[in-house]
Amino acid sequence: MNILFIADIVGESAIDLVLDLLPRIRHRYDIDFVVANVENADKGKGVTAKQVERFKTAGIHCLTSGNHIWDPRKKEVLEKYSGYLLRPHNYPEGNLGSGVAVLTAANGKKVAVLNLQGRSFMYPIECPFRTAQQEIRQLRLQTNVILVDFHAEATAEKQALGWFLDGSVSAVIGTHTHVQTADERILPRGTAYITDAGMCGPFDSVIGMDTRKAIDRFILQTHIYYAIAKDNLRFNGVVLEVDEQTGRTNKIFRLNFNKQGFEHAG
Repeated sequence: MNILFIADIVGESAIDLVLDLLPRIRHRYDIDFVVANVENADKGKGVTAKQVERFKTAGIHCLTSGNHIWDPRKKEVLEKYSGYLLRPHNYPEGNLGSGVAVLTAANGKKVAVLNLQGRSFMYPIECPFRTAQQEIRQLRLQTNVILVDFHAEATAEKQALGWFLDGSVSAVIGTHTHVQTADERILPRGTAYITDAGMCGPFDSVIGMDTRKAIDRFILQTHIYYAIAKDNLRFNGVVLEVDEQTGRTNKIFRLNFNKQGFEHAG
């Protein structure tokens, strides 16, 4: 089975790029299951119901997110699309939505997706390690193909979770920092790992945001509203080749190209 993970989608233009390229990416890499992180889809903060419907119509099987999904103007979307749009599962009980789903791929096989958030340099929420361990026991009763989106700031925390879950999940894919890392690998017991899948969005930017506003934020040290940048749109993500019987991943490779460059991508 081939799984496509689409990195953090930043802004409406990035959605347009992803949905334009998706049919061709699916065809080229014979994709059976698609996951996309959409926590930055609406102007960098959260996702709207209209955007979720666009992703569903395009055939994306599952949406993951992170800390920005809690934008108070859009939180009700989590309730409406619970089971399709995930939020980090290790937030305290009582929050809207869920961070885990078991869905059916195009080839009829079951795929589990678990969305977690790190704690280093972020929020003191429930332990992602213990949460993962508990959920995975239950998920493996339904399928061996389990994908983890770990939305975290610290490289060390992401690597630690990768090693902690090696052999019990198919992949640990890091998100949140919007800078694609070149450390994709298969860990010794068959779990694919990458520290960060990157982002789909404008690369002439500071992690997707207007450079001038981002610079002023650092220089002035006062609150300045971010604005999405516009130029040099690129698609980032990873493709996984997973043994659907064992759940082990045989291959992982990165995608990083613009619309024109897709034709020359490997």
